[in-house]
Amino acid sequence: MSPAVFSSGLAAVRAEIERACREASRDPAGVTLVAVSKTFGADAIEPVIVAGQRVFGENRVQEAKSKWPALTARHPGIELHMIGPLQSNKAKEAVALFDAIHSVDRPSLCEALAKEITRQGRRPRLFVEINTGAEAQKAGVLPQDADAFLARCRDEHGLTIDGLMCIPPADEAPAPHFALTAKIAKRNGLALLSMGMSADFPAAIAMGATHVRVGSAIFGAREKH
Repeated sequence: MSPAVFSSGLAAVRAEIERACREASRDPAGVTLVAVSKTFGADAIEPVIVAGQRVFGENRVQEAKSKWPALTARHPGIELHMIGPLQSNKAKEAVALFDAIHSVDRPSLCEALAKEITRQGRRPRLFVEINTGAEAQKAGVLPQDADAFLARCRDEHGLTIDGLMCIPPADEAPAPHFALTAKIAKRNGLALLSMGMSADFPAAIAMGATHVRVGSAIFGAREKH
């Protein structure tokens, strides 16, 4: 696709974010667009950077390592978010590479992250992933376990958790899942909510999302991996 296609996709998403914020009586400045660039190469990403986007999301540490150092060298000020499942043995690389990690979901990962944050002196913003649909195939903390897990992150591992992330079940209305995540965040004093993707980010914004993760609406359909 031509560079103009990617930049026009970005413009359309930004306009939709502004519209959703107006309808929710929110300031668009309170919503961060995370452009999900997983599986896309520099030829697709660079036009989106040139169009002004600075926050990007990746699913895999190895893929991010292979393409982002060269891009960030050419374009300073990029913020990189890890939005996919993170293995504990990748914590070292993740802490070094990412500015935010959206998929904190188990004690072993907390332990690995705490160790690397101390060792590297670098602290990405951390989001705990909530499995709002209790889906067996998905990562994430069950809603009923969230309060205890958040306390454990703080008290046992010394981690500062900044927010929550969720991915609603594909076959259910997303709004109740966004509302549940927002409720858990509020009672735990967490300011950030990573909710909403290409198909449902306006609903997430209505429920208080501070970060929306949008890929296909910007970059087009991605190849199956």
